[in-house]
Amino acid sequence: MDDQNKNFLKATVLSFMVILTWLILFPPEPPADPETTTEVASDATQSVETPDVGVTSTTTAPAQPTEDATVEAARIAIETPELSGSLSLQGGRLDDVYLTEYRETIDEDAETVRLMRPQGENDAYLAVFGWAGNGVNVPDPDTLWSIESGDKLTPETPVVLVWDNGQGLTFRKEINVDDQFMFSITQSVSNASGEEVVLRPYGLIRRHTLPDNLKRFFILHEGLVRMSDGTLEETSYKDIEDYGVSADDGTQAERIEVAESGWIGYTDHYWMTTLIPEQGTPFRSVSKYFASREIYQSEAVMPVETIANGSDVQVTTRLFVGPKEWEAIRTYQDEQGVDRFVDSIDWGWFFFLTKPIFSLLHWLNGVVGNMGWSIIALTLIIKAIVLPLAYKSYVSMAKMKELQPEMEKLKERAGDDRQALQQGMMKLYKENKVNPASGCLPILIQIPIFFSLYKVIFVTIELRHAEWIGWIRDLSAPDPSSILNLFGLLPYGTPEPGSLFAIVSLGVLPILLGISMWLQQKLNPAPTDPTQKMVFAWMPWIFMFMLGSFASGLVLYWIANNTITFLQQYAIMRSHGHKPDVFGNITSSFKRKKAEADTKTSSAKGTKK
Repeated sequence: MDDQNKNFLKATVLSFMVILTWLILFPPEPPADPETTTEVASDATQSVETPDVGVTSTTTAPAQPTEDATVEAARIAIETPELSGSLSLQGGRLDDVYLTEYRETIDEDAETVRLMRPQGENDAYLAVFGWAGNGVNVPDPDTLWSIESGDKLTPETPVVLVWDNGQGLTFRKEINVDDQFMFSITQSVSNASGEEVVLRPYGLIRRHTLPDNLKRFFILHEGLVRMSDGTLEETSYKDIEDYGVSADDGTQAERIEVAESGWIGYTDHYWMTTLIPEQGTPFRSVSKYFASREIYQSEAVMPVETIANGSDVQVTTRLFVGPKEWEAIRTYQDEQGVDRFVDSIDWGWFFFLTKPIFSLLHWLNGVVGNMGWSIIALTLIIKAIVLPLAYKSYVSMAKMKELQPEMEKLKERAGDDRQALQQGMMKLYKENKVNPASGCLPILIQIPIFFSLYKVIFVTIELRHAEWIGWIRDLSAPDPSSILNLFGLLPYGTPEPGSLFAIVSLGVLPILLGISMWLQQKLNPAPTDPTQKMVFAWMPWIFMFMLGSFASGLVLYWIANNTITFLQQYAIMRSHGHKPDVFGNITSSFKRKKAEADTKTSSAKGTKK
């Protein structure tokens, strides 16, 4: 099982433990059917399907892909502030893209992240744009194009490719790129053939085999992502393989006719490639799977174009290739009209919490300039928002703390009669106007906030390789320090994640988490039931080990939350006349445990005699 899957299961169990403990202590329009979709054309006889890479496109239906022709085609360099790589004149393919600002690891000499790779390499990942037509010689994805203008693709210098079919049709591709992650491909056809021609433009993204770094983590979506007239669809690679809708050539395919706006592509943990047709125009959104070669293909197929002799036509399609940076994606959505593009980030079921939490965290990071301190500031703001509810809880706990002597006397009188004890407790609560269930509300509110922040820290790229202080150089990864080598003082390495020793290889942050929870407990009334008391006593240390392998940012949030809760509760209890002796509670706790141990030892000796 993946470490992140283990972490999520731990978080789920941990959350239910919190709720259960408190409840014990204080009782209280479908997509279009691929079989029925029709071509976007005025005449059904003019149906035109898209080709597949390595396959001639003059057929009416795509054939099973064959191996790529071995061609050493010339390349044109790509250079932007964010991207580097090259495009191939073979098919005019965009198939070699590096994200220059991102590294595979936090090491200084780590390799640059490479998102797209040419066909023939492992994990080939490419985009192709072209035309399909029946009985017309059109450029296929293996066609060698010529350079009409431009020798390097930059934000200031577009590249124009040209190809003549020898029958009066001249095809051009003008490729532009902005200073971030968006390519614009304008395809045009000039018709001097002497007759009318019917063609259909398309763009496709093809991925060979599953990515090596596929997380397979059920809290994170990886696979197909598309927007169709306001409806978001996320389909895992496994579900793509199980479509069960067979095309003529045996491929698995799912088609959606988009009436106005949408996009389609593939999303990884942090990266994404997306085809974006002109918004406000119809297109066919297609997802395919070629089982024999384990190829995943997404297509944006635009409406059929009828090109009269002596005229020309052009169609522009955008291609996003890059990291899922919230600010960049939001700019493409808000300023360039890409419909709901921000939803390409997997916000999860609690999107109504994850979106505002991340927006606030992003803003704080812009102000503070450090994501770790921003998480602490976010915790302060969240605690301030829920303070009115927490205030009632802390007041109730302060009153219950004052009732502890009465509770002990009641327990002595009731003895083993649990029913009498419960009745006496309820009477005591009623007489003193104490609602024990009020302590549950802040915990219940905290659980979805915790999961939302967990999602934000795990999914968003802004937390990837984000530093805090000293040894915390990646808030999206566990604390790298270890008690086993005295936090780096001894010349020993730390256990590998997932190993047996990694369970006890606690870092500084998990230990601080356990301590903060333990101190917070000393302000709360101790349970009267011995079993409940034992569970309560062990909880901080259980949490410490359970959260030891969680992302540092999440553990940092929990430490900050516990610390702020402690200070708030302490201040409120003081304001109600109760002066908590935290260190006295700790000392008395140790003395009580020693006395209980001595009593057991004496009893054991007496029994032997």
